[in-house]
Amino acid sequence: METTDHRVSTVADGMGAFALDLNGAGTAVLHAYGQEMNSASVTVAVSDGTEVQLVLSPSSLMQDATVTATRSGVEMGPAAVTQSSLSSEKLTKYPALTLDESLRQHAGFELFRRSSGWIQNPTSQGVSLRGLGSTAVSRTLILANSAPLNDPFGGWIHWNELPPATIEAVTITSGGGSDLYGSSALGGVIDIAAAHPQEPRADVSIASAGEDTRTANGRGDLQQGKWHELAAGEDFRTAGYILTAPAVRGPVDVPANVHFENGRVEVDRTLGLTGRAFVTGNLLNEARGNGTPVTTNGTRLWRYLAGDDWSSGTRASGRARLFGSDEAYRQRFSSLGAGRRAETLTRVQKNETQELGASTDASFHLAHIAFVGGADVRDIRAGNREKPATALQVTTSRQRFIGGFGEVIAEHGRWSGAASIRVDSASNLDTTMFTGPVATVIPNRNEIVSSPRVGVVRQLSRQVSLHGSGFRAFRTPTMNELYRTGQVGQETTQANPKLVSERATGAEGGVTVALPRVAVRATYFWTEINRPVAAVVISSTATSILEMRQNLGQIQSQGIETSVDVNEGHGVSGSFGYQYAHAVVTKFSAQPTLVGNWIPDVAREIATAQLRFQNVRFGELTLSARNSGRAFDDSANTFVLHSFFQLDVYGERRLGRGFTAFVSGQNLLDRRADVARTPVLTQGIPFIAQGGVRYGWGARNN
Repeated sequence: METTDHRVSTVADGMGAFALDLNGAGTAVLHAYGQEMNSASVTVAVSDGTEVQLVLSPSSLMQDATVTATRSGVEMGPAAVTQSSLSSEKLTKYPALTLDESLRQHAGFELFRRSSGWIQNPTSQGVSLRGLGSTAVSRTLILANSAPLNDPFGGWIHWNELPPATIEAVTITSGGGSDLYGSSALGGVIDIAAAHPQEPRADVSIASAGEDTRTANGRGDLQQGKWHELAAGEDFRTAGYILTAPAVRGPVDVPANVHFENGRVEVDRTLGLTGRAFVTGNLLNEARGNGTPVTTNGTRLWRYLAGDDWSSGTRASGRARLFGSDEAYRQRFSSLGAGRRAETLTRVQKNETQELGASTDASFHLAHIAFVGGADVRDIRAGNREKPATALQVTTSRQRFIGGFGEVIAEHGRWSGAASIRVDSASNLDTTMFTGPVATVIPNRNEIVSSPRVGVVRQLSRQVSLHGSGFRAFRTPTMNELYRTGQVGQETTQANPKLVSERATGAEGGVTVALPRVAVRATYFWTEINRPVAAVVISSTATSILEMRQNLGQIQSQGIETSVDVNEGHGVSGSFGYQYAHAVVTKFSAQPTLVGNWIPDVAREIATAQLRFQNVRFGELTLSARNSGRAFDDSANTFVLHSFFQLDVYGERRLGRGFTAFVSGQNLLDRRADVARTPVLTQGIPFIAQGGVRYGWGARNN
C-alpha cells in the first residue's frame, strides 16, 4: 500500500487474505504482486474495516494476448507470431545447471550437439528452432537488453555469460525475425530480459552437485534517490564426466570439465516518470577441458552496454543502445592413435575479436495504429592465428552491418496485424590470409538485402484467435565459417571464404485458445532456406572425418508446434509442448545424393512436459520430461543418433527468514543421450544430483 506519506507492505496468507495498518490515511493505492502473475492495483478511499478485493491473473495464460514481437514493445492486440515466455521463477525452479538446459522446457529449442553448455565446447552451442538446424553458428539471434549476445566471431552462444540472478525472463519467438533485427535472426529471436537495479536487495545461492560440481552466485542492489546500482556474479566449477561412450574409450579419454566466473555491474539513473539511462559491464572468464589431456579451450569476454529508454506522454517512446565487446579465445586440437591410446597436438588457435555497435528505435502510437522505425550498425574486427603442423596461418578480417526498418501495427474490431520491412547492408572487408610469409588478399564483398514480413490475427471470441504470417529472412556467414578450421573430436571442418548468405522464406498459421485454466496454441510452420551453410563430408575413415563448409542448394523444414498450459498459477499445474519438424535437403546440384536426407542433428519429433506442485506448507516440486527422436550427425545420414528420454526433478522448501533449500536430479533414469558421432560416439549427462540453499533479503523476497 502506498500513500502520499509512506509505504507499507504485507504478505497474503494461503487463502489470499491480507490486512494492513492504514495509520489514518484517507486515500491509498494498493498494489498486488504474485509469482508468475500480472500485477493489480486500485486507488481507494480507506478507513478502519475497509474491504478491498484485488484479482491477479496468471501471466502465462495472458501472454498471447498482450505480448508483441515489435522492437518498440508496442502492445496493440495479439501478435501474429509464435511466442512463449519463461519467467525467472520457471527458469530457477527447473532441474538445470545452466540457462540452455532451462530453455529445453520449450519443445522447439535444441542445441547443435544435444548436450549442455556446462560441458560442451562453446563452438558446438548453436541454437536450432523449428528444425532449421545449426552447426557451430546459431540461426537464432540471442538478445539481452536489446543488444546481441551471439559470439561476434563465431555466432555460437556463451550460455554461461550472464549471472543467473540477473535474468528476469526469457522470451522465445520462433520464425524469421530479420524484418526487425537483420542477420542472425533467420530462425527466430530469443530475448533475455536482463534485470535492472531495483529496490535494495541481496540474493545468494550456493549449491553442490555430482561429478564434483560446485556453484555459487549472488546479486546485490542499492538505491539512492534516482540512482540505482547492481552487482552480480557467479563461480562455477565441475570435474565433469567422460564424453566418449564406454565401448570405445581409451587411455586418453578424461572427463570434460569447465571452470568459469562471470560478473555484471550496472548503474541506472531514473529520468522523469518512466525514462531510464544506464551503463552495464559484463565479464566471462572460462576454461574448459574437452575430454582429452591436450584438447582445451578458454574464453575471456568483456561486454559493455549503455542505454537510454524514453517516453513522451502516452503516444511516443523509444530507446537507444551503444554496445561493444572484446574477446580472446584459444583452443587446442589433437589427433588420436589406434585404440585411443596416444594423443598428438595438431593445431593451436588463438583469435581476438572487437565489436562495436549502436541501435535506436522509436514508436508513435495513436488510438488504433502505431508506427515504429529504427536503425542499427555493427562493426566486428577479428584476427585468427592458427599453428598447424605446417606454417603459421594468420587471418585478419572485418564485418560491418548497417540496417534500418519500419513497421506499421494496426487493429480494427476483431482484426489486428503488422507489416514491416528492413533493408540491410552486410559487408566483408579488409580480409588478408597469411600462410607463412605468403599473403592472400580476399576482395571486399557487400550485399543489400531486404526482409519483409506481414502478419494478421483474427479474434474469433475472447477465448479463440487465429493468426497467420509470411516473411523473408537472411543470415550472413560468420568469420568463423569463412576463415577458421574447426574440430570436434576427430571430425575436422574446413573453412570456406567463398560462402554466401543464407536466404529464407517462411510462413505460419495457427490457433490460440485461452480459457480460464487452460491455454492452448498450435501452429503450422513452413520455412525454406536457400544456400544454407552446412558441413559436407569430403572424406571419412573409421577414426576421422574431414568436412568442408558449403552452401547447399536448399533445405526445407515444415511441421507443427504446439503448447498447452494447464492451471497456471494454481497449486497443481502443467505445461506440455510438442514439435514435429520434417527437415530435409531439397536441392543440392553438387551432390544430388544428399537430396531427401535429413538435416544433420535435427530430430523429427520432440516432446516436453512439466508438472508443478505448490503447497505453502510442504514447498514446491517440478517434474520434467523430455523425449527427442532420432537424428543423424552427418549430411550423408550414415551416423545415427538414437532417440532418448530424460526425466528430471526439482524441489524446494522455504525455511523462513529468507532462506530456501532446494534439490534437483537430472537424468533420473541414467539413460545417456547420443550427442555426436565424430565418428566416435559421445554421450550426454549421466545422472546428476544437486542440493543447495538460497538466501534473499529485500522487498521482493519478503
